Amino acid sequence: MSNYETFYREDPLEIRPARLPAELYNLAHRLLVRGSADCLFVPIRTIQYMAVLDAEEIIFVDREAKHLVEIAWRKFRPQAREALSDPVPYEIHLYLDKARETLSRLQDEFFKALKQMDERTAPEYPAGEDSPVVPFPGGRNK
Repeated sequence: MSNYETFYREDPLEIRPARLPAELYNLAHRLLVRGSADCLFVPIRTIQYMAVLDAEEIIFVDREAKHLVEIAWRKFRPQAREALSDPVPYEIHLYLDKARETLSRLQDEFFKALKQMDERTAPEYPAGEDSPVVPFPGGRNK
């Protein structure tokens, strides 16, 4: 049994420049790092899509054609922002005609799905609560 999924795509029909809100970008990458795999599967149940994140891109597939990439968010440039709270420039690659319709709801629904995943997989010490302070090895803290 394989632990890999295969996705297919043709040349994009359209490529658009865009800017992803920092809160969405930071959450997506925090969840990716928190996971134990090279990629993260995020079901977007409200629109029946699946997002697949890796270090380079985020792809979106429809449950009806689960191996065809419909939309990809690629070429993220977080280094182009001046602060962590600034939007991140990237490119939207549209691979199927229906992607133009999907795109209008995708960002908001994806963000909601990420927040739900974050709540379910929150670390042992949620933000805002007292967390243990671990001394740096060889440091002067005792």
